[in-house]
Amino acid sequence: MPRVNMRQMRSKQSGTIAAITAAGELGRRIRDMGLVPGTRITVQGRAPLYDPVALRLMGFTLTLRNSEADYIDVEVDD
Repeated sequence: MPRVNMRQMRSKQSGTIAAITAAGELGRRIRDMGLVPGTRITVQGRAPLYDPVALRLMGFTLTLRNSEADYIDVEVDD
């Protein structure tokens, strides 16, 4: 599976989180939201100016800023 940055994912595209590259407080905050390696996600959509992005994971919807999505690598489904 190809590995991309979460910001590069398209609407309705799915994949599995491969790595969180943020350290410190931001890395902890991202992991606390449930975004950990091995988690399946689907991009539900984006705001009109492409920020934030709405994600579907583990039965709930989460919105994430692009500045946070930059630290998440995803193995996308073909």
